[in-house]
Amino acid sequence: MYPLFFRLVFRHMDPEKAHHLAFGWIRALASVPGARALAGAVLAPRRPGLATTAFGLTMPGPFGLAAGFDKNARAIDGLSLLGFDHVEVGTVTGQAQPGNPPKRLFRLLADRALVNRMGFNNDGSAAVAAGLHDRTRRRWRRDVVVGVNIGKTKAVPEAEAAADYVLSTQRLAGLADYLVVNVSSPNTPGLRNLQAVEHLRPLLAAVREAADRTVTDRRVPLLVKIAPDLADADVDAVADLAVELGLDGIIATNTTISREGLATDAATVEAAGAGGLSGEPLKARSLEVLRRLYARVGDRITLVGVGGVTTAEDAWERILAGATLVQGYSAFIYQGPFWMRRVHRGLARLLADSPYATVADAVGAENRKATA
Repeated sequence: MYPLFFRLVFRHMDPEKAHHLAFGWIRALASVPGARALAGAVLAPRRPGLATTAFGLTMPGPFGLAAGFDKNARAIDGLSLLGFDHVEVGTVTGQAQPGNPPKRLFRLLADRALVNRMGFNNDGSAAVAAGLHDRTRRRWRRDVVVGVNIGKTKAVPEAEAAADYVLSTQRLAGLADYLVVNVSSPNTPGLRNLQAVEHLRPLLAAVREAADRTVTDRRVPLLVKIAPDLADADVDAVADLAVELGLDGIIATNTTISREGLATDAATVEAAGAGGLSGEPLKARSLEVLRRLYARVGDRITLVGVGGVTTAEDAWERILAGATLVQGYSAFIYQGPFWMRRVHRGLARLLADSPYATVADAVGAENRKATA
């Protein structure tokens, strides 16, 4: 049904307008008691065999929504009703900002991909914190792990980036199940420079210290999200730094600036212009980075695999390569509301057909088999 609806309606709409329309429906889903019960039963049935623990947090499964869809944390409960095992909101910046001017989101239909140059459009960390606080006080809310992805305000100079991240940390750490430092979006000028270890070390240390100072009754897990365009040596350097600083996880990967190997015609790709490419063309490099990270850090750090994940087989491949958690986003746009149900059903089948008793047993099995 959804593929037909996409072909007849969504593909002819401006992608950002289509996003806002779908976003409104998802929010509405969580506001109607009867719809909540039906959606939870049909779209998000629990499969006990998929239960997953990551950085001390228990989730009904390993599959979640990547940052970028719910920038202001307004649809968490609706998204969880669709079946996501965790929801990562943001990217949130210290100050509110409109992002880049439209048009800034494009579909590459032949590649099942998206190009975006949104530019961290969001309401700012103070407003997002207020919304998250209100959610905790509601009579009904879906019990789901919520990650908060934070980035640099565009107007803040690179030299003052750490203070901007710390400001968001102070506002949001107490409301987040985990925090993600995003230094890998290609749409904020100079942001990716912060991935260099000499810049990344003091930034992550400052965020860690701010989280610990702000939240004293628990440790807020801290992750960093990296780009697929890093050279292998830089991937290794970030992995070593994460171990050195005691980070809880690395998310691999963000979008890419590469346009190699696309099926979409060159004129359409050129018309889309600059920005981060997500979706199926990102699959190979994202998986390569994940494998490299796991070979470097093993089980010392939790890895989250994202980028080009479309099917249950894709998610299972990430798990075998070393990912404890897997995230998707672009395929959600193309596959629709039953996507998560299909992924969970497929993961349950793949686990049952495997030699592993639990998802945790399968994490990194590919690497262990290669070194046996």
